[in-house]
Amino acid sequence: MSVDILLGYIEQYGYFALFFALWLGIVGLPIPDESVVMTGGFVASAGLLHTLPAFLLTYLGVVSGLSIGYVIGYRAGAPILEKIGAKRKGAKHLARAQRLLERYGPAALCFSYLLPVVRHIVPYLVGTNRMSFGRYALYSYTSGLVWTLLYFVLGYLFGGYIEEIAAAVTTYGMYVLYALAGAGVIVFAVRRRRVLWKKNAS
Repeated sequence: MSVDILLGYIEQYGYFALFFALWLGIVGLPIPDESVVMTGGFVASAGLLHTLPAFLLTYLGVVSGLSIGYVIGYRAGAPILEKIGAKRKGAKHLARAQRLLERYGPAALCFSYLLPVVRHIVPYLVGTNRMSFGRYALYSYTSGLVWTLLYFVLGYLFGGYIEEIAAAVTTYGMYVLYALAGAGVIVFAVRRRRVLWKKNAS
């Protein structure tokens, strides 16, 4: 789904377009999660949607997707993992998710969400392994909040480059994200200083 198509849905359905796009993306359908969240930030900066409701609906979409992924893994068990591992790429990402959980335990939920594709597999895997939902929610909802906030702010500040940012993160990994986050902080600080300077000048 391109950003232009997503913008069309947002214009037609408003906040709920963000919610359902994230809900569908987190459970594994081919919708780029990063692009959806950044688009939410972009439309908020453009005044098409109010910032706080847009962010909250975006985050609720993430939480709903995470919850459903856990429930599917809990109910379906091993067959869902076998289906994921049946394909070559799926097997690769499944093995990576398993290594993270074996090495770091529940703490892996804090950073696995930052990894494309792996974030979709981990809820199924954790549900299959019967981790308590309370523990799962504590770690995954918290990391999901940080991830959502980060990309929402990036979209708010750099909305004209959503597809380029998403492609760069996919290609070059978290280094690009760290650089963009740092740039975002600088841009925000500069804008904030300009606003304060104008107020003091007037």
